Formats: sequence, structure tokens, C-alpha cells
Amino acid sequence: MLIYKILRSDEWAALRAHGETAGAPIDVSDGFVHFSTAEQAPETAARHFVGAQGLVLLALDADALGDSLKWETSRGGALFPHLYGLLRLSDVLWHADLPLVDGVHRFPSAMV
Repeated sequence: MLIYKILRSDEWAALRAHGETAGAPIDVSDGFVHFSTAEQAPETAARHFVGAQGLVLLALDADALGDSLKWETSRGGALFPHLYGLLRLSDVLWHADLPLVDGVHRFPSAMV
């Protein structure tokens, strides 16, 4: 199963430069990297990235992250994937720009 991480352009640049990251400031504060499923990602963007431009969507294989990935109850009682470890560039299967179109982030058709 693919899971998704939304990064701001500077966070994406830092991941590419260093090969790994503890995540965005909220991830560092919470002690884990927040991910979303394909179904959850649009709401995540709408709640936490309102009006933000220059976003990048990363896709990772949940199974490949092993025991460091935990599914935990979050927004509305839904289970969300949380990575207790570093997000590594080598784990990213693909990435895509997440453009803002008419105030809504447009997700790629490659999401499954």
C-alpha cells in the first residue's frame, strides 16, 4: 500500500540535500513523521496547507518501512500512518508537484 507525505519546497530540498529528515516542524514536535493514505491526503492538504504553493507529494510503500511505521488513531477516529524514524529519500518511490488550482491542491492521477 502506498502512503503519502506532503512537504513544502524547502523541506523537499533539505531531504534531497541530506538524504533523510525528521520531517516538517510538526513532525519533529510530535516525535513522528505524519503520513496519509490516498483517501486522507486531500483533507490533509485542505486542513494543514491551505493556500500553500510549492508543495511536493511523496509516495512511499508502507510495507517497506517495517516496524517503524505505526497506524494510529487520529482525525475523526481514522487510522493514520506515522513513521517513528527518519524519512529517507531512498524510501521515496515517486514524487510530484502538488499545484494549487482555484484554491484547491490538485493531486496526481498516479495516486492509488
